[in-house]
Amino acid sequence: MLGLEEAPPAHARTADKTCDPSGMTFATGGACVLDSTSHEVPALAKQVDTFKKMVKDGTITENQLSRSVALVAYSGNDYAGTGVIRLGSPNDINAYIEKVTKEIAANVDQLLKLEVTKVLVNNLHPIGCTPSHTRTNNYTTCDIFGNLGASIHNDNLKQVMTSKKNVYIIDVYTAFANIVDHAAGKGSELSKQFKRKLSPCCESLNSKGYCGQQNKSSGELLYTVCDKSSKFFYWDDMHPTHAGWEVVIKQLEKPFREFVNQA
Repeated sequence: MLGLEEAPPAHARTADKTCDPSGMTFATGGACVLDSTSHEVPALAKQVDTFKKMVKDGTITENQLSRSVALVAYSGNDYAGTGVIRLGSPNDINAYIEKVTKEIAANVDQLLKLEVTKVLVNNLHPIGCTPSHTRTNNYTTCDIFGNLGASIHNDNLKQVMTSKKNVYIIDVYTAFANIVDHAAGKGSELSKQFKRKLSPCCESLNSKGYCGQQNKSSGELLYTVCDKSSKFFYWDDMHPTHAGWEVVIKQLEKPFREFVNQA
């Protein structure tokens, strides 16, 4: 949609004091919004700080910034494994989610202060529909608590972003739900190409295992892979297949283009 053949290169794999004309990716797998002692990967603020330093030392030029679009891509790592969405009290859940969304907003403000022209922030997909949540009921229905947590996050995100200019929230929640939501009359057209919407193509044999896992001593594969990944919306416990993402992005393309192209 941006006219690039591939995503901008990763900062960690780029030579010092250089920036590709297409931009740069500061994202790190497993990163959270909130800083955590249990995570060694840089949280969102550290990623933005790295970007800020490159702007300050001139590696990223004013000319690049004047034509820039930043994407703050978030998949909910702060909620994974904390148990807060399922086990916390309503007050604890709301307070924690509010902390996460306020930190996203603070970092978006930092990007705008650096004169990034436009900032895109995605809301949270329906977490309760991922195979990691649907496995317990044989991949038949979404988990209510997971989706409720995502909805609360999205409501909070909308509130903290409403007053900001040149910021657009990408509604991935609706784009996912249109495909995986099993309520009557919802997502029927977009869902047709997927034989499996709530189960993964690559499935661990153990509920606590992962796609790609092998027995360390024997090398035995501890997972199975489907024959046609294009018939599955999800590739593994958390991530959509290429076919899944294509249908999601197809829904988001029109509003995305309108935001990016507006003066």
